[in-house]
Amino acid sequence: MTDWEIRQLDTPESLCQIGELQDLIWPGSHHEIVPIHMFLAAIHNGGLVLGVFSKNRMIGMLFGFPGMGKINGELKVKHCSHMLGVHPDWRDSGLGFALKCAQRHFVLTQGLNLITWTYDPLLSRNAYLNITKLGAVCNTYKRSVYGQMLDSINAGLDSDRFVVEWWLDSCRVETSLNDLQKHKKRMIDLLGMNIEVMAISEDMHPADGLPKLSQALLLFEIPNDFLGLKAKDILLAKDWRQSSREIFEFVFAHGYSVIDFIYENGHCYYVMEYNIQD
Repeated sequence: MTDWEIRQLDTPESLCQIGELQDLIWPGSHHEIVPIHMFLAAIHNGGLVLGVFSKNRMIGMLFGFPGMGKINGELKVKHCSHMLGVHPDWRDSGLGFALKCAQRHFVLTQGLNLITWTYDPLLSRNAYLNITKLGAVCNTYKRSVYGQMLDSINAGLDSDRFVVEWWLDSCRVETSLNDLQKHKKRMIDLLGMNIEVMAISEDMHPADGLPKLSQALLLFEIPNDFLGLKAKDILLAKDWRQSSREIFEFVFAHGYSVIDFIYENGHCYYVMEYNIQD
């Protein structure tokens, strides 16, 4: 039994703690805090705000709203998930996963089957949640989506992002949510297949050059703690941003998609496959 609960928020009173929580999660971004009236405008037009509370203290939040976008060349109505954050003291407690599951239930009741959102592809914790645990996929890379951001997490780097697709009623998502071990690939399984591997160098630099794309599967290793690396060496972090940008754009342009994320023995790898089919 958990010592927290998820609530759907829809009044000014229920949202009173959300500004303070945003400041704790993304410190240094006071001018970018979403005001309560903006949350309410979205809620009144099909949007969703969820809060996680422990003893009436907000420790997590999620914000999304309906939108439209081209998916495989076709204009589609979808839900756009814009913000998900967890209080620093509650990270790795399962709150993010629980919030996304609650969001999925809400969106399915609206008759929609797709949620999209963005995240920094160099953040391994986010990649593990989004790709491995939730079963989202990605074949879209966007440069500097939000311009220059000033909060402590994003400051100093271009705000490049993956745009992921979460197909709510797909077999892939059902498997990911209900049987993580069955879905999850392991390095020992992959290395027995025809696969190209781009590994981190011993001095923590990204792999040189572009992949050959001679195999159906590609593994691309990223740092397991990019924010720690950034705090120690901003120039190396910028090198990672530029190099990974070139690799992801090249791979996606050649028909590959991110289908999995592996974390094993301190190493983190994106698994990319050619011509993915659900």
